[in-house]
Amino acid sequence: MQRNRFGEMMEDDNSDEGPARDYVPVRSLDAEDLEALIRIEKRITGNERRDYYTQRIKEALDETGVRVSLVAEIDGHIAGFIMARTDFGEYGRNEPAAVLDVINVDPRHGNKGVGRALMSQLFTNLNGLMIETTRTTVTWDNFGLLGFLEGCGFAPSQRLIFKRAIGAP
Repeated sequence: MQRNRFGEMMEDDNSDEGPARDYVPVRSLDAEDLEALIRIEKRITGNERRDYYTQRIKEALDETGVRVSLVAEIDGHIAGFIMARTDFGEYGRNEPAAVLDVINVDPRHGNKGVGRALMSQLFTNLNGLMIETTRTTVTWDNFGLLGFLEGCGFAPSQRLIFKRAIGAP
């Protein structure tokens, strides 16, 4: 075990074992997965975003081509999920990329390679679409997620995101 730059413990790179998706089954997201996604998020955050996930699943299933929203299963139960979408440019830039909206792993299946299996399969699917970049946003103090993303090869981008409250002087 080693520590990343956020102080989180990371498993050693055991690349001789093959990709995580080889030992944690990953499949495309189905409409029937809605309740499991909601339960997992509620275990993690205490919140239930039924409307959000209903809309995201609808969008994911209406897309054609290689699926980029996935679930991982352990013993026939959903252990985690990743929801992403393809984006072919923003703010006047024509740059095909994937946007990672959500990755959640059921706390009961933490440290079993579920997150890495999801990320590995996502990258495989995106490679099939010839998407070369994946973006996401993370709150600055979510050190666990920052460490996980760093371990998956993510690094800070050169973009800054600004926000302003409406009605502010």
